[in-house]
Amino acid sequence: MEQQATFRGRFAPTPSGKMHIGNALTALLGWLQMRSMNGQYILRIEDIDVQRSRQELADEIMRDLEWLGLDWDEGPGVGGACGPYHQAARHALYEREIAKLKESSMLYPCYCSRADITAAASAPHGIASEGFRYPGTCRELTREEAALKELHKKPSLRMKVPHRIVSFVDGIAGVQRYRLSDGGDFVVRRADDIISYQLAVVVDDALMGITHVLRGADLLDSTPRQLLLYEALSYQPPQFAHTPLLVDAEGKRLAKRTRGLSLSFLRGQGIGPERLTGWLAWTAGLLDHPEAVTPAELIPVFDLSKVSSYPIKITDPVKNRLFEL
Repeated sequence: MEQQATFRGRFAPTPSGKMHIGNALTALLGWLQMRSMNGQYILRIEDIDVQRSRQELADEIMRDLEWLGLDWDEGPGVGGACGPYHQAARHALYEREIAKLKESSMLYPCYCSRADITAAASAPHGIASEGFRYPGTCRELTREEAALKELHKKPSLRMKVPHRIVSFVDGIAGVQRYRLSDGGDFVVRRADDIISYQLAVVVDDALMGITHVLRGADLLDSTPRQLLLYEALSYQPPQFAHTPLLVDAEGKRLAKRTRGLSLSFLRGQGIGPERLTGWLAWTAGLLDHPEAVTPAELIPVFDLSKVSSYPIKITDPVKNRLFEL
């Protein structure tokens, strides 16, 4: 077997929408990070939620990456020793890790619906994608109480979160400190058997030997939970870096479905890959001015410390620089 590179990064898109400029920025920076370190770049399709994911969108994402000039060393269409590279085909691996957590008494069944949690919670917690903090309703259920509830409803599985501080150094955002209990106990497997993002991403990155995770800043507050899972499963965590989000002039996050942001739309407007690459590098702080360049030409100038930790405002003047190149 070929010896693994010391450094391994990945791009892990969810095929629930077209690839947009925010995705492209993350993919580009992650690719540059690995290529500048002589590391390996892995593509993983995060399609574990089969109701939201579509294979045709996964195929389009791969075409977009190729159009940009971003290749990958392992992943769909390439293969590798750490496959499969679609999460939908990795369910047995997640269940194996869940069994470990069960053996360590770190999980418990939860019978609460989203409405139950909303009604019981007094305030939202810090995990932006999950809404209200889980109040711990089912954590202390006896076996008899749980068995009675299971007659009427299949449970999800929640991770017991300890009351302690987690700190880490983010490659872009700097020193981070979180109180784990602020987010409450979190789901690792839903009642419909869909594995949560928190568990799946940790298992995948650990088993694929990922040493550097570079992803969007919207996932920064998920990192403490993932560090807890790395510890519970006895895996070495990677280094994290969270790229700034692209926002509009009012500071609102650019949505996937916002017209004019998809790479397919930009191609239709006659924007070439070198123009988009140079514009993205400029918005991220790697270039002093936008110019048409290939990703390979950016490798010598890549420096993560140049990337801003603040959201990038895509105002009309900034956007117009792309079309004026």
